[in-house]
Amino acid sequence: MTPPYFIYRSVRYLIDIPILFLSFWIVALYFPESISSVDRVNFTFMLFSVVAWYSCGQVSHLYTDLRTNKFSQEITYIIFTILLFSILLTSLLYFVSREQSYTNNFLAAYFLCIFFLVTLFKYIIRKYLHSIVYKGKLLNHILLIGSTPAAKDFYDTINHHYYYGYKCIGFLDNDSTKLNGCKYLGPVDNLSEVLSENHIDEVILALPNAQHNTIKSSIEICDFHAKRIRIIPDLYLYTSSNIQINTIGLLPVINLRSLPLDKVENKVLKRVFDVLFCIVFFVTIGWFTIALVAILIKLTSKGPVFFQQERWGLNNIKIICYKFRTMYYDSPETDTNGEFRQATKNDERITPLGRFLREWNIDEFPQFWNVLLGNMSVVGPRPHVTPLNLASVESVDRYLLRHLVKPGITGWAQVNGSRGETSQPGAMQRRVNYDLYYIHKWTFWLDCQIILQTIINIIKGDDNAY
Repeated sequence: MTPPYFIYRSVRYLIDIPILFLSFWIVALYFPESISSVDRVNFTFMLFSVVAWYSCGQVSHLYTDLRTNKFSQEITYIIFTILLFSILLTSLLYFVSREQSYTNNFLAAYFLCIFFLVTLFKYIIRKYLHSIVYKGKLLNHILLIGSTPAAKDFYDTINHHYYYGYKCIGFLDNDSTKLNGCKYLGPVDNLSEVLSENHIDEVILALPNAQHNTIKSSIEICDFHAKRIRIIPDLYLYTSSNIQINTIGLLPVINLRSLPLDKVENKVLKRVFDVLFCIVFFVTIGWFTIALVAILIKLTSKGPVFFQQERWGLNNIKIICYKFRTMYYDSPETDTNGEFRQATKNDERITPLGRFLREWNIDEFPQFWNVLLGNMSVVGPRPHVTPLNLASVESVDRYLLRHLVKPGITGWAQVNGSRGETSQPGAMQRRVNYDLYYIHKWTFWLDCQIILQTIINIIKGDDNAY
């Protein structure tokens, strides 16, 4: 670990101690009546807080390296840590309740203050990390072995997201000398020589799975040179597989279609969350925004308020998806060749109000009714219209596997930039890969992260929202 990176990790880890003290001081200052029979600075309470916080942080993986994750995911880690922390701290305080007594108002304000301060400082630290990475500091120099589609995606990703802190010095491969502009350093046999002559922090192995001997020898060479090595499996082989190994007798059996949402308890959790989220939406902002938008649509253009469209849902079952109408009434859905027309940037069919509704994702609000009906979820793969499904079945690998779960109002593909039209080569395949990742890696916290990132994207603006 390089000294600058060690400093970054240390600051990111230790900054929470002064945050805990600062939170206590702020709450004690503004809510003095909430403290009963304790000093303004109580070191027993703070000792419990520090121990509880870092214990919970280890369980929630709050201090793992999250440079390559979106900040929304780090926020979900913080929320999870706060929940665990509140349970553990109140349990510890129970045993000393005779000596110290803190009111519920004080504790609630304390937890809330910690959440806001930790979130703020984690964001500041992340942005500072980005700034020093952009200056060429704190970079991990990596060597890429292989030119598989997974290797190309990895190289494009670290170039596009430079703040991840990875700089690829080149790649080795026996079959190809080109990799999206990456410097070619020769065949894999040159690995030992390249490691000796270059400063390399980490080796990324992305060879085809069939090249067992080459993979084995590469690992042995990296071990000899004391280099960290990570393996990227063939992305397009495993992206649709959540591998689970069971045994029948003494025979191991690999299950390639074990999905988290196959479990009854996960289905119930997701459905309960969907219903509660919809109720909160309609009670808070839905009841007046839907009525207001409906009036504006009626006043600005002719035609119905709502747009109903046939789309494919769970298990390829056709559903009717509801949206606010954003195009002029009777606008053609097909071109002169009879092919389905996706909405494009500056599409003349979209009304001025419709453009605003699309930009802020307000046109999707009626789909919360689909969620209450049970044919959609708040989070899931976005449902596509029937012509687009039919066109993609033959041209996109594993396309229909995205229908193993309910479609969603928002999804993992959308928060990662794969939204809007899919006319560019590979755009639909990239969207499907994101959808399949979500299906096989689903957790409740992943849903929370996607919802949070969707809100952030709406506030920041999305170039593909049109």
